[in-house]
Amino acid sequence: MADTTLTLCVFIDAFGWRILERHEFLGDLLPVRGPVETIFGYSSTCDPTILTGKLPRDHGHFSFFYYSPATSPFRALRPLGLLPEAVAGRARVRRVLSRLLAGRLGYTGYFQLYSVPFWALPQFDYSEKRDLYQPGGINGGCTTIMDDLRRMGVPHYCSDWRLPEPDNLASLRARIDQGGLRFAYLYLASMDGVLHAHGTQSALVSRKIAEYDRELRAVIAQAQARHERVRVFVFSDHGMADVTATCDLQARMRSTGLRFGKDYVAMYDSTMARFWFLTEGARAATERALEAEPQGRILSDADLARFGCDFPGRKYGEIFFVADSGVLICPSFMGLRPIPGMHGYVPDHPDSTAMFATNAEDVAPPARLDGIYPIMRAEVGA
Repeated sequence: MADTTLTLCVFIDAFGWRILERHEFLGDLLPVRGPVETIFGYSSTCDPTILTGKLPRDHGHFSFFYYSPATSPFRALRPLGLLPEAVAGRARVRRVLSRLLAGRLGYTGYFQLYSVPFWALPQFDYSEKRDLYQPGGINGGCTTIMDDLRRMGVPHYCSDWRLPEPDNLASLRARIDQGGLRFAYLYLASMDGVLHAHGTQSALVSRKIAEYDRELRAVIAQAQARHERVRVFVFSDHGMADVTATCDLQARMRSTGLRFGKDYVAMYDSTMARFWFLTEGARAATERALEAEPQGRILSDADLARFGCDFPGRKYGEIFFVADSGVLICPSFMGLRPIPGMHGYVPDHPDSTAMFATNAEDVAPPARLDGIYPIMRAEVGA
């Protein structure tokens, strides 16, 4: 047993604390566990926070789309707005076009057009142009744990988020067998998809957690056979809520008589809507319309500051409206039909809470998501 200590970090997308409490998952191996308050937003916000230990206003990431017609890479797509919705709204069409466009633009980060209308796309720029895990991947220039490992010359492994889970599990096990590994970061993404498609109560969720339990036990046992100590940290980025209702904010905004692209611009995410204003009076009219919606609220400036989302220049929105937990904005620019599970609500709601579990008895679960990075950094002496 030539190797000494291996730190194994396992990031399971959307595996919330409430879900963990209802299932057996590595309880005998990872006895130290607890809830972790997430960060307001989606994985596009949470993942940079995990990697950097910074809040969104500092690392510069939030939702994928933000108002910036002068720098929009989507202006050439405007004519596609003439296509019938039966074609323009098809998921397969969107996926193929997203892949082709990312290659043309040279984007290395996660890129997806979702259901943003082609006529609206020229109003927006895209935030995750670079791979978060590679040098220079963070918009705000913050250092990530991967940057720390490269700078210090620590032998490490990092999953490729583009690959399926079985491929990443196999590549990690092959790297452990090679020896000399000190830090490993395993990314498991498919729980998020199961929860979106089936909700938190589905038997498929229980089956997925049992699968993770088996796979991770095998990885940990293999690592323990090679190393004197294996310190394991399993965590998520957020939880998931079961969708119980929908609200149509686009219809509500149409009723104001305001014109999209003339008086205001909005990005309708799945659980929030963000607005920018172009004419006098548009903000007040929008506020009146949103205040009449009973299934959500406008976030105050104090809320945004508390969540770390008070961005310089209000880059990601002049007004943020967030739906109540379990309410889906539908149709939205992220999807045209309801789905059973969603996240991206206020971070202090129990459904939103992330989880943390470890076998390191000298480490306490962090209070909030930005506390994971200091734990990982301390593991390699950075």
